[in-house]
Amino acid sequence: MAHDAIARAIEATLFASEEPLSVDHLAAHLGDLEKGPVREALRDLKAHYEGRGIALVERGKRWHFETAPDMAHLLRREKEQVRRLSRAATEVLAIIAYHEPVSRAEIESIRGVQTSSGTLDVLMEAGWIKLAGRREVPGRPVIYATTPEFLDHFGLGSRRDLPGVDELKAAGLLDPVDDAFEEAMDAAGSSDEDADASSDDAGDAGEASEDEAGSAVP
Repeated sequence: MAHDAIARAIEATLFASEEPLSVDHLAAHLGDLEKGPVREALRDLKAHYEGRGIALVERGKRWHFETAPDMAHLLRREKEQVRRLSRAATEVLAIIAYHEPVSRAEIESIRGVQTSSGTLDVLMEAGWIKLAGRREVPGRPVIYATTPEFLDHFGLGSRRDLPGVDELKAAGLLDPVDDAFEEAMDAAGSSDEDADASSDDAGDAGEASEDEAGSAVP
């Protein structure tokens, strides 16, 4: 099949599809084509649609058409109701995104507090996390991972696009109270060490005084 024919076939398939499709799915759907020509056609289509009212995007290695971000306001018919995640849900989602696949016990170990099943249920209902099997350890705990919907919602091509620690701090998304707490704990640790050293010195001084007193007794 010629390159232009492959591009037109992919364009028609993605336009009619109800869900994003991977390169493997597209290649199989179009008669078991080689993946190389499919990827090349996708790149050309993506370039073709740049700057237009719709865009061809890749999210989690799956391709689909979506409205250009600057045109989205024209399609809204009603005001969206913003649902904010609780602090606990936000922390759990971040831990799963950066450490996946991860078990509930591992999440709790990182957070330092117990995680309710309701928090995980909220994230699963939102479609942002999923069950990813079981850890092959005693008890075989369930492990969790993010979904393509998570990448799509936050505009990420893959987990490699997640911001780093420096970027999060620069954006003000890391709680400065946490940093202050860590500094305070470090300072407290230093104080304890000084106090221990002082106690040892005082003990040594006491022993010396007792020795001197003992030698003065006839």
